[in-house]
Amino acid sequence: MVFSPELVALGKYLAGEFENKQQALAEPAWYVNLRLWQRPIPLFREDSITLFAEQASVIDLDRPYRPRILRLKHHQSNSQQLQVEYYMFKDITAIAGASRHPELLQQIKPEQIEFLPNCTLNIQIQTLSSNNYRFQAFPASDREQRERTSRPCSFIYQGNTYQVALGFVVTSEQLETYDKGIDPKTGKAIWGALLGPYRFTKRQDFSSELFIVE
Repeated sequence: MVFSPELVALGKYLAGEFENKQQALAEPAWYVNLRLWQRPIPLFREDSITLFAEQASVIDLDRPYRPRILRLKHHQSNSQQLQVEYYMFKDITAIAGASRHPELLQQIKPEQIEFLPNCTLNIQIQTLSSNNYRFQAFPASDREQRERTSRPCSFIYQGNTYQVALGFVVTSEQLETYDKGIDPKTGKAIWGALLGPYRFTKRQDFSSELFIVE
C-alpha cells in the first residue's frame, strides 16, 4: 500500500524525542517536566506507520511509564481519512525503557500487544502550506463509538480498569498532548492535561527510522 503525503508527514512529525521544559518552568505547579519518546517500530508495515511511545519525568528518566503503540493508518472505508489506533502491552515491565534501546524495539511481536478498540482517534488535517500540515487527533464520532461498543476508552491492568481521554495536535514545530486519566465513577479528569495540553518541542528526530511506502 502506498502511503499518502499526509500520512507520511504525520509519521515524521510524531517520530522523535520530545520535552516540555519551557512549559514546566513557566507553570511548575501544573506541568511536570516530561520527556516523551515516540519511536518507529517494524509492525503493521503493510498499511501503517507504527510508533512505540513512553514517557518519563526528567528527574527520573530511568523509570519510564505508559508504554503504548500508536498505529497511524488510512481509515478502512475512507482512504482520505487518517486514524490512529492505540495498543497496549500485555507485559508492561518487559518493554519499559525500550525507547532508548532501539534493538529491543525491533523485537516487538504482535502477540505482545493488544488492540484497544475504544481508543481509536480520527485525524483532522489542515494544510498550512505546501507539504506543511497541522494534524488534530480526536475521538471517533459518537456513531462510530456506538458501532464498536458503548464503553469509553479504557484498559485493564493488573485487575484494575483505567479510563483515559486521548487527543493531540501536532505540526512540524510542536506537539500538544491532551491525554487525561478519567475517574470512571465521576467522569472527572484526575491526571494529565487538566488545565490544557502538554506542549512539547522535539529534541531529537527519529523520522529517519520510519519505514515508508511512497
